[in-house]
Amino acid sequence: MSGSASASSNGVLLDAIDVSKSVQGPEGRLDILTDVSLQVREGESFAIVGASGSGKTTLLGLLAGLDTPSRGRISLDGHALETLDEEARADLRRRLVGFVFQSFHLLPALTAEENVMLPLELEGRDDARTRAREALEAVELATRRRHYPAQLSGGEQQRVAIARAFVHRPRLLFADEPTGNLDQRTGHHISDLMFSLNHDHRTTLVLVTHDPKLAARCTRQVELDNGRVIAPRANAAVAQ
Repeated sequence: MSGSASASSNGVLLDAIDVSKSVQGPEGRLDILTDVSLQVREGESFAIVGASGSGKTTLLGLLAGLDTPSRGRISLDGHALETLDEEARADLRRRLVGFVFQSFHLLPALTAEENVMLPLELEGRDDARTRAREALEAVELATRRRHYPAQLSGGEQQRVAIARAFVHRPRLLFADEPTGNLDQRTGHHISDLMFSLNHDHRTTLVLVTHDPKLAARCTRQVELDNGRVIAPRANAAVAQ
């Protein structure tokens, strides 16, 4: 596709220009985001930080094409999201994007292996089981593949979620507070795992976090305050 070629030629995978999001509330218009601009390059890790209510998760949803901005433009791999309908945006996400959420969103009636297989089965892949087992091996859960989510710890469930996100080998991974429901030790392990996969597979990582230590591990970060960018910056020392 011509858009993909354009995106890869300058290395920019995700480009947001003057993005704003407003909604109508009981007391009139509420501005959630105002004139946010950022670029994320292929293979880098990028953190969106800020206090609760600053617009971080809203911005993540817009960048992923889960919602549309009130004003501004967002380009994903050269595709202008505002020109695509919901079905086309979903197809783009299916081909390019993986998600990891604070709440693990595993299906309780499926085993770890079946949860990881699910996105591949929806695509009609005949190698779904093989690739699911490889993904669980990568997150050190091969021996737990037949366990159900209720039989797994919080950290193990998040590792299953990461395996599911990576099983179709996305070019871009969105992570929304991926360590928010975990204790410090488990959260650090999950962080190590995400950055290892980012490094080993050159998967672009965009994460929302309130944890400054996690944000500092990214190559760049942007801080939001009341829906505006107040501090875009590169991290001088990145501890991978």
